[in-house]
Amino acid sequence: MTMTTADRKTLRVAFQGEPGAFSEAAAMQLLGESIKTVPHASFEAIFRSITEGTADAVLAPVENSLAGSVVRVFDLLLENPLAMVAETILPIEMQLIAFPGASLDDISSVASHPMALAQCERFFAAHPKWKRVPSEDTAGSVREIMSSRDKSRAAIAGRHAAEHYGGAILAERIQDHPENFTRFVLLVPEKEAAAWLTKDARKTSLAMRLAHRPGSLLCALEPFAKHGVNLLKIESRPIHGRPWEYQFFIDLEAADAANLDHALAEVRKATSELRVLGRYVTASR
Repeated sequence: MTMTTADRKTLRVAFQGEPGAFSEAAAMQLLGESIKTVPHASFEAIFRSITEGTADAVLAPVENSLAGSVVRVFDLLLENPLAMVAETILPIEMQLIAFPGASLDDISSVASHPMALAQCERFFAAHPKWKRVPSEDTAGSVREIMSSRDKSRAAIAGRHAAEHYGGAILAERIQDHPENFTRFVLLVPEKEAAAWLTKDARKTSLAMRLAHRPGSLLCALEPFAKHGVNLLKIESRPIHGRPWEYQFFIDLEAADAANLDHALAEVRKATSELRVLGRYVTASR
């Protein structure tokens, strides 16, 4: 059975964060605003949501163009029988949000997640008297300042958070780096992944462990070049409980599925373990 557009629009999608978070905006960007989004406080909770019956799919961030990979998500991918079936790339644009009627002259403190605060250094340099208030969540900081109705308090979050809570945007795109993007992947149970596969699915994500012998990484990568498969990304993560041994995560692009299958057949012989995390359509910025 193929997943239809109508099916996708009625999905319950779990995400980490509060309503209005960047992750929720990414889920709606990928699947449409008619989906039911299910907020959770932690990555561990979103990965449990499908087995607990509260969600049909999970949207998780895997990589930011400035901060790099979200390592906890990769660890959880290995622990759960979920497959990547789609990806989306969301521009991370920071807005200064306050209670309606407030002005820049009213503001004395600004709350947000520490990473969001750190990504707006130039903006804070122009307002040195403002106190920075770390919070657990960008969208949550907007909810709090709206609940307080205090015009001296502001928050940094995305436009989606401002719209969700009815906040006023006092300054737009205040992040230091305009080229700030986060890549999110949609995860479903492995047994349902085939329903999402389309002829345009050229990107593949893998996790592999190497045999513990000299030249094993070279032997594992050579088949991709041999069969014309483009290596997009490779990185390693420590294997828990096995000091100084590593799991490799790889993103590939192959126009010809048959070439990819031939390459993977050879790679399996050169690795101690190989798992295809998913095949899906490459997202455009």
